[in-house]
Amino acid sequence: MTTLEDLVINVRISVANPDAPSDSMLGPGVAKLCEGVREKGSLNAAAKSMGMAYSKAWRIIKDTEATLGIQLLDRDGAHGSQLTKEGAYLLNLYAEISEKLQQTGEALYKEKASQING
Repeated sequence: MTTLEDLVINVRISVANPDAPSDSMLGPGVAKLCEGVREKGSLNAAAKSMGMAYSKAWRIIKDTEATLGIQLLDRDGAHGSQLTKEGAYLLNLYAEISEKLQQTGEALYKEKASQING
């Protein structure tokens, strides 16, 4: 049987626009798509690496941009895409905060789970 100490915590955050009528947000999936664009130079390549159709990736990015009110990608047709200045900043900030919260969550969980066994 699994003990509480054997389990792991997984902290996930999102960036949302509280004034937007839609609930689209920058979360783990959008962040992974944007990171793929940064690494591969195109939304199509990023989508393929995630096993996602380009049309779905395009829709997700467009919905997120519309909701946040921030353009995440500069698209250059057949020449690919790249993160905008704001997109890169937001992705970097998202990654930094996610990592710190994950570390804090893991430490807190470990501390609290070990207390159950005294």
